[in-house]
Amino acid sequence: MSIQFSFIIPVYNRPDEIQELLESFEAMDGNTPFEIVIVEDGSSLSSETVVNSFQNTLNISYYFKPNSGPGDSRNYGMRKAKGNYFIILDSDCILPKQYLNEVVKHLEIEFVDCFGGPDAAHESFSNLQKAINFSMTSFITTGGIRGRKDSVDKFQPRSFNMGLSKAAFEASKGFGKIHPGEDPDLSIRLWELGFKTTLITEAFVYHKRRISWRNFYKQVNKFGLVRPILNVWHPSTKKITYWFPLVFSLGLIFAIILWFFNLKFLFVAYMLYFVLAFILALGSSKSLSVAFLVIPAILIQFFGYGIGFLRATFAVSILNKNPETYFPKLFFK
Repeated sequence: MSIQFSFIIPVYNRPDEIQELLESFEAMDGNTPFEIVIVEDGSSLSSETVVNSFQNTLNISYYFKPNSGPGDSRNYGMRKAKGNYFIILDSDCILPKQYLNEVVKHLEIEFVDCFGGPDAAHESFSNLQKAINFSMTSFITTGGIRGRKDSVDKFQPRSFNMGLSKAAFEASKGFGKIHPGEDPDLSIRLWELGFKTTLITEAFVYHKRRISWRNFYKQVNKFGLVRPILNVWHPSTKKITYWFPLVFSLGLIFAIILWFFNLKFLFVAYMLYFVLAFILALGSSKSLSVAFLVIPAILIQFFGYGIGFLRATFAVSILNKNPETYFPKLFFK
């Protein structure tokens, strides 16, 4: 089968990001043809002028639709696309020059209907972005679930960097209404339909994460909220590891309490963990500022996720609440 690639990019009020992403498309290596489908999801800050400025250099199309969330916008873009293999990106990503070459190389050796790629921090990113990227991708914080093939039995691609065949899209009907969480939900449904997912380690993107400490907390808190909902929808995918951020957070509180009773062993263990995180972050970033910022990033990530996970577990697993009714902000109509 000849693969025809269509990049699907939803955007919401981010014309500057689209400018930077499209510039990275222009700089990509290789001769593989592709199209780009930009889906404006009801934005008040339009990206149309930016998109039109690339019409002479890129095979690109632009669509505007009422706001219905990123999942539905991706589905809309895939229905409009001319290709038979879709690559879905977030608008806050930048592509390295070799990106599509790495995808093509992998799919020619071993075709798969759905793949995901890791995210990385570009040297131009702010120290805060680099610290949050470390916290979200490091093996000592997430177990490598976002980018280490030897860390997971089945990789769940994330929609900031995800490939999906047209056949898999048509069989699964694409993304659901939940957000965040629409990408692991799709991956699990694909498995149930008999499709395979994999990680292409070399097909990474630079993920800017338009973020502040406040927004980062809100993001990871939502991640924690949706996981128990996915566990209810897909019971076979439950894992003890999903409890780790909550256990870590409660353990740290307990360690601080013990400290006041002159029992310091648990607190010391936590401090050693943070020292290790500092050293690893310093080694990867070569920046003391990034290494120091990694500590609050990890705390926000674990506490934010853990609180969300506990709240949703109590609501949907103990009180048997309907997720869409109880957490309406997690669902697009």
